[in-house]
Amino acid sequence: MNKYAYVETGGKQYKFEAGKSYQIEKLPLKVGDKVTFDKVLSLHQDDGQAEFGMPFIPSVKIKATVVEHFKDKKVKIIKFKRRKHYMKTQGHRQQLMTIKVDAIEVK
Repeated sequence: MNKYAYVETGGKQYKFEAGKSYQIEKLPLKVGDKVTFDKVLSLHQDDGQAEFGMPFIPSVKIKATVVEHFKDKKVKIIKFKRRKHYMKTQGHRQQLMTIKVDAIEVK
């Protein structure tokens, strides 16, 4: 079992493991930029030990690189009123980005 951490970003929680790629909410960064996540909720070591923050662990940082920006699949929203000949259709594509986690640093 590898070392992994749970991180909060974009109002969601993700499980990050070093060397893997993840799709997260888009941040205002360019492709190739380095990003550091410091809102680490928990850290799980190779030997099975876990450390939990209240709410965050200040000594742990996640270093990652932005790989690409893209849009998610379209979600259709349909509103209608029966018998009134009213129907409104709307679509939404969420902005996402792919990051590659380089390292989980513990001070």
